[in-house]
Amino acid sequence: MTDFIGELVGTMLLILLGNGVVAGTLLKNSKAENGGWIIITVGWGLAVTLAIYAVGSISGAHINPAVTLGLAFGGEFPWSKVPYYIVAQMIGAIIGAILVWIQYLPHWRQTEDADLKLATFATAPAIPRTWANLVSEMIGTFVLVLGLMFIGANEFTDGLNPLVVGFLILSIGLSLGGSTGYAINPARDLGPRIAHAFLPIAGKGSSDWSYSWIPVVGPVLGGVYGALFYNAVFINQPNMLFWGFSILCIGIVSIAVVKQLKEDQP
Repeated sequence: MTDFIGELVGTMLLILLGNGVVAGTLLKNSKAENGGWIIITVGWGLAVTLAIYAVGSISGAHINPAVTLGLAFGGEFPWSKVPYYIVAQMIGAIIGAILVWIQYLPHWRQTEDADLKLATFATAPAIPRTWANLVSEMIGTFVLVLGLMFIGANEFTDGLNPLVVGFLILSIGLSLGGSTGYAINPARDLGPRIAHAFLPIAGKGSSDWSYSWIPVVGPVLGGVYGALFYNAVFINQPNMLFWGFSILCIGIVSIAVVKQLKEDQP
């Protein structure tokens, strides 16, 4: 198995199991219907764990363009592999979403709410606010990549690392996921959103392309900054990229805060 196939299969498993748990809790007449947020976050944590166990020894199981780009910017991954890793992740995400649609074939017609159907494929904000939503995705992915760097710096019993990463995903989902649904992965959102757009889903509505850029740009910015921050603060290797991204991220956060404060004024 090549790196390309490893990333494709790993991301496919991630989406099949991750979006699968969302479909199970949201679609009508599923035995898991109304399972709730805890079930979803646990399901995603296990999905990441199993995907890493499957292909971690083959491709490193990035299964996330934000992780791939973060590691590349941090000097931990060769830039020559970045393009085909991201292509593999996107293809795997689309295939995984198609499999979720097939798994729950009878339930799409039973579910009247088009928004719930889209939610089984892609993320959406609890409160739509462009800049605040962007910052939420940045923070979640910053913690993800920073956490991955922490985990890589520690020694665990052989075979335990994927489980620890799964707990990291669970923690992010429980603590930070309530605002935007914690895409923290451009392929996780964009791939299934593309699948939603072309699949013949019974009674589907819009794929909400106006929001689609946020779970792509936010995770990329947060993931890259997470890797640069780790190198600058924990390894004491700051560079111009770190300072540039620091200014950019502070600027975006400042805009979000100012806009929200203006909105909160009576």
